[in-house]
Amino acid sequence: MAVSTTKMSSRGQVVIPEEVRKRLNLKEGAKFVVLDYKDTVMLKMISEPSPEEFQRTLESFRAEVKKAGMKKSEVSAAVRRVRRNR
Repeated sequence: MAVSTTKMSSRGQVVIPEEVRKRLNLKEGAKFVVLDYKDTVMLKMISEPSPEEFQRTLESFRAEVKKAGMKKSEVSAAVRRVRRNR
C-alpha cells in the first residue's frame, strides 16, 4: 500500500495519484462507491460481474426463492417495495 496526497478541485473532483491508478489498473470511466464516516472518505471500486458470475448469482437466487417457497408474484412485490423505499 502506498500513501499519497491529493486535493479536491472547486468542482469537487479528486485526482487519484498515478501510482495508485497503475497499481490498481484503473482506467477512465472506473466506477466507485463513496463511503463516508466522520472525517474519513473511502472509495471502493465496483465493476459489473462477468456473464458467468451473473448467471451463477441468478441461479443461486432462484434456488433460494424456491427453497423459501416464494411465488413469482411475491418476488416482484418485494422488488417493488425495495425500489419504492430507496
